[in-house]
Amino acid sequence: MADRWQTYPVEFRGGLVTNLSPLQQGANAPGSARILRNFEPSVEGGYRRIEGYDKYDSNLIPPYGSPVVHGSGQSGTTLIIGNIDTTPEAGDTLTVAGVSGTYTIASSGVTFDGTNNRATLTLTTSLASSPANAAEVTFTSTTSNYLALGVASWEDTALVAKNDNIFSTSGTGYTHINVPNYGTPLVNGGSQTGTSLDIDGLTSAPQAGDVFKIAGVNLVYTVTADATVTSGATTLAINPALDSSPADDAVITFLSTTRDGAARTRFAKYNLTGTEKIAIVDGANAPALYDGSTFTVLNSAPADVVSATHVTEFKKALFFGKGTILTFTEPYTDDSFSVANGSGNINVGGVITGLVVFRQQLIVFTERNIQQLQGNTVADFTLQPITKDIGCIEGDTIQEIGGDIIFLGPDGLRLLSATERIGDFGLAAVSKPIQKNITDFIAANTSYTSTVIREKSQYRLLGYNNNITQENAQGIIATQFAEQGGAGTGFAETRGIRAYVSDSNYNDTTEVVLFANNDGYLYQMESGNSFDGSTIKTTFATPHLPIQDPRIRKTFYKLFLYTDPQGSVNFDVSLKLDFNGQDVIQPQPISFANTAGVVGFYGTGTYGTTSYGSKLQKLFEAQVIGSGFAVSFQFESDNSDPPFSLDALTVEYGIHDRR
Repeated sequence: MADRWQTYPVEFRGGLVTNLSPLQQGANAPGSARILRNFEPSVEGGYRRIEGYDKYDSNLIPPYGSPVVHGSGQSGTTLIIGNIDTTPEAGDTLTVAGVSGTYTIASSGVTFDGTNNRATLTLTTSLASSPANAAEVTFTSTTSNYLALGVASWEDTALVAKNDNIFSTSGTGYTHINVPNYGTPLVNGGSQTGTSLDIDGLTSAPQAGDVFKIAGVNLVYTVTADATVTSGATTLAINPALDSSPADDAVITFLSTTRDGAARTRFAKYNLTGTEKIAIVDGANAPALYDGSTFTVLNSAPADVVSATHVTEFKKALFFGKGTILTFTEPYTDDSFSVANGSGNINVGGVITGLVVFRQQLIVFTERNIQQLQGNTVADFTLQPITKDIGCIEGDTIQEIGGDIIFLGPDGLRLLSATERIGDFGLAAVSKPIQKNITDFIAANTSYTSTVIREKSQYRLLGYNNNITQENAQGIIATQFAEQGGAGTGFAETRGIRAYVSDSNYNDTTEVVLFANNDGYLYQMESGNSFDGSTIKTTFATPHLPIQDPRIRKTFYKLFLYTDPQGSVNFDVSLKLDFNGQDVIQPQPISFANTAGVVGFYGTGTYGTTSYGSKLQKLFEAQVIGSGFAVSFQFESDNSDPPFSLDALTVEYGIHDRR
């Protein structure tokens, strides 16, 4: 028979642990989790359901740049557009400024001229009216999905790269920023015709692929060859031929500069001379600089910088990584590469996968090793090894958190300090408690990105695979509880955050966490109670608890659950008996609901009403049924309720005689 009742308390702490046997975990880490999905180990204690995400901007990220009408007077079902660098597809929908209605591209209705940034579209319905030359064309949906190639949270705006273009937004529409600044270009002389155009007022040289319009002249024009500027003037080779002769000093407005073939686009924030700027690299084109209004392409950069894949600021210079070569600008400049004035390059001996500045050193990650660049100028720069046989498999996983650098190595997540102390040994991997999860995560995904949520001391590693749906998209959460070292790190998993690129930054006192994938939109994490309208599915399961003695059967009678809700919540609790064995009858789940108005306070209401006050219930109590040698409590929810924390539980039970 059962003896007197006893109480067993469990404080939820330690995070996800999957590298212990069930009995080890239940006996030695009862507050840890064997499943912790869409919960996060909280620096305030317990496990907290993660917050949701919403669209940062409700508008579609422009998929094809900033296309415009190519020539006035068009009518019917044919529309020629210019300033477009990716071919549209049948089924895409669009609007035209000044013309009513939304239009769909007909089947086989696209002829694309990528050389001259032009497309001829056949529409399913006729234009309601003739659009003006250079009227904006806005695509409202696309047939194919296109990856967002990069994102940056910067001051009060977000930057996002897609296909061959870069845009900024403050949440209410996108502005095309890869628009070149060549000075104040004007037509140089009247009566010009044909496929060349004399212009002046230039401060730098237009490039092949640039698109522009001319005041008073129909059509939009593409530069077909890189220009050479002398005393601010040049002759542009253009397509098509001039529709009419422009007036002398007619204003020339550049609409875009080409970023053909852009791949993963990375942004580095810097300030060399008192002005906040961003450096941009994309693995295909010359780097660009942006100060919030002016976009400058480093067309004169050396070959070792063109098509760089990584960039950062170090010692008041910009450092660019391309292949095995690290190239840096002159001190206090972001666009000058004179060796005589302090620029230079270093062969690091391996393909660069990431750059980060840490404790007055530039840490250079490659596929197979990690090195540190010390010194102040080209005169005393020295490259020293940190480890020779462990590298970083994806530079976008590198983040500074808790006074250390975390990154994804071939054997899991590592801290730089531990790797430097221990070297190449697996003991330096901070993710050992979830090693199987990390191994499966690396195998399941084709690319990785990461971000930090500073106010939570949290690192998020997010995986991307085009064949994995949003609902099943995987992520790893690491919350840093100690300033340094892996012992203070608690882990969890995410499902439903599908990110190819991500970034976070403070806007004044508000931390903005951004991500994007291939569905056409830019999202903000830590926003709302849903995944952009979809419910958040959560699971937390305690270890299989032997409760003092794994060979004595217990009967469970009562469960007390301590929570910290932010609103009304609903979840289910299941008892998983005897390691969830298939031959064991498992009790039905118990539903918990937390509603406002369950506690009354004297003097706050009127006699006879159903409630004297309103307070959220924090302590749940329930009768439970079940008997076994060990028990795991599994909590599940699937809704859009506000976040809540699970802090601890106590279970009342009776023990049986040993048999």
